[in-house]
Amino acid sequence: MNTIKELTHYFEEREKEDLFSGVVLITQGPERLFEAAYGYADRAWLIPNTPAMRFDTASITKLFTSIATMQMIEQGALSFDTGVIDFLGIADTTISAAVTVYHLLTHSSGIGDDAEEEAGENYEDIWRAKPNYSVTETVDFLPQFVHKPANFAPGEGVRYCNCSFVLLGLIVEKITGMTYRDYVREHIFARAGMNDSDFYRMDRAEPNVATGYDPIYDDQGQLAGWKKNIYSYPPVGSPDGGAHVTARDLDRFLRTVHAGELLSPELTRAFLTPQLFYRDKGDWSMHYGFGLWFYVDRDDRVVCYQKEGINAGASGTVRYFPDWDINVCILSNMETGAWKPIWKIHDLIVQHAFGAKLEMISPMSES
Repeated sequence: MNTIKELTHYFEEREKEDLFSGVVLITQGPERLFEAAYGYADRAWLIPNTPAMRFDTASITKLFTSIATMQMIEQGALSFDTGVIDFLGIADTTISAAVTVYHLLTHSSGIGDDAEEEAGENYEDIWRAKPNYSVTETVDFLPQFVHKPANFAPGEGVRYCNCSFVLLGLIVEKITGMTYRDYVREHIFARAGMNDSDFYRMDRAEPNVATGYDPIYDDQGQLAGWKKNIYSYPPVGSPDGGAHVTARDLDRFLRTVHAGELLSPELTRAFLTPQLFYRDKGDWSMHYGFGLWFYVDRDDRVVCYQKEGINAGASGTVRYFPDWDINVCILSNMETGAWKPIWKIHDLIVQHAFGAKLEMISPMSES
């Protein structure tokens, strides 16, 4: 079967079964191999998604925080070895003074997270007792984690940690005197040509911003309705999640990084290099970098690297395959939308289904 037809059929079936709503973009160099939108941006008014729709990226935002932090390093304002607690002047916490910028970037700090998702805690549960609208600035997150016990000593393990990136955001704010969001707008979005990306508030009406929904099932497992995510996390994005982008802007971001337009050559190489082993996956292993994670095969070859994001009513991933110069961007306004599709596309790529057939661009018109 033609690869484009296979993918089109695959996503149309998932759309019919209410398993996917969002946008898929696959590029190879400057060429679009596949681009399509499915499902609804607004289910109440049945407004369909389009390639121009902006989606909550959840933790994909951490890539912008990583680049912002490394820009501070490039400027000489700090280093990977800078002690975070002394630098920020945060006293009376359980966070070790030995935690460095490197530890935060690579999830090796060991600090307690606001929701220990690796232990099964649900981020959404934080907001059952605390109004989500009370947390809108980076500093507002601190009470949620700075007094929690550490999981391990800095550098003695690897464990995914959202709040590491909150601290990195505070560092960027202290150095620049700007809010995190303003810094990213000016020094990342603008420089990368991400003209349709921003931090949109959930309690404001904005054009071309998809609303997050998740399905509600009855006792028989049948779809009974849709739940909005308006109470599931803070109303505006922060250093650990919540920026809104289009798929085209997300693709543009990573390719701008590759071109060395956001960091120096040395720091660009560092950003695109695995740093720490995380988990054995059988015939491959997962390694963390500075925001990205890397799929490394048994020959120590990087097959791909990515950053994903998940929240109630939001999921997405950007996954890059260096051997083929193929970038895959999936953004969904459903919590479970992105996960099976990214592995479907992964298998097609590594099986050479795309190869160098640059003519296989989606028939969707430019917009």
